[in-house]
Amino acid sequence: MIIEPSLVRGLIAAQFPQWSDLPVEAAGTGGTANAIYRLGADMSVRLPRTEGSAADVATEHHWLPKLAPRLPFPVPTPLAQGAASEGFPQPWSVHAWLDGVNPAPGDATASSDLFAADLAEFVLALRRIDPQDAPPAYRAEPLASRDEATRTALASVGGVVDVEATTTEWKEALAAPPHTGRPVWVHGDLQPGNVLVDDGRLTAVIDFGCTGLADPAVDLIAAWYLLAPDARDTFRTALAPDDATWARGRGWALSIALLELAHYRETDPRMARIAAHVIEELLHSR
Repeated sequence: MIIEPSLVRGLIAAQFPQWSDLPVEAAGTGGTANAIYRLGADMSVRLPRTEGSAADVATEHHWLPKLAPRLPFPVPTPLAQGAASEGFPQPWSVHAWLDGVNPAPGDATASSDLFAADLAEFVLALRRIDPQDAPPAYRAEPLASRDEATRTALASVGGVVDVEATTTEWKEALAAPPHTGRPVWVHGDLQPGNVLVDDGRLTAVIDFGCTGLADPAVDLIAAWYLLAPDARDTFRTALAPDDATWARGRGWALSIALLELAHYRETDPRMARIAAHVIEELLHSR
């Protein structure tokens, strides 16, 4: 479905008429999971692009108000939940607007030790939240269970990446001891489209559709998706993962990036560039 401003205006007018006089405008390019529109000066409208992201609407409305008071950086505040209708056959959300921009791979923010420390502070705070009654994260499975899908993705991008070096990197990650402790809260998708920054600092973390309980290694993907080598060292020092957790984190970043590169290289150049950047970072740093 093509999501236009006129559709958003119609949905707001039909379900939340108190906001019908506010201007609606696209917020950047949106994301792969949601189309995002700004509503007035202080709100955003998120309309799912897929059935999976539609299922995330209820998750975010339930859990974000519980997580937000325990986190050191702003996260989306759900203000209203739109119902599926003839005009748009999925649930959708109105959130409070959060300021900041998405970082780009390799930009100045990636080299900021302050940004790295902010990310670590966020991850540690999330891990400390009581896991009682929490759902499994979208990426709650053992890393080894992704072997077939990861190798299939690698085979499909053989002309783009160094297959031999990437295969070696993947085998090393699989050789790391699995997580045997209790699962912890993770964001599950700490990459450029899901964080907001300003002047080299983290201003907010968004898109909690993948959140839940998982191996703490999952959120280490931020080290390669968001940080340059020196800042990556700052992030690792602050989190102090053991070698096995760090190795699994490398594996998670590699697996996710390979699947994204395979999926998006013909359809979404921005996402494909990010994925290719992550793979290069993993192959040229330890």
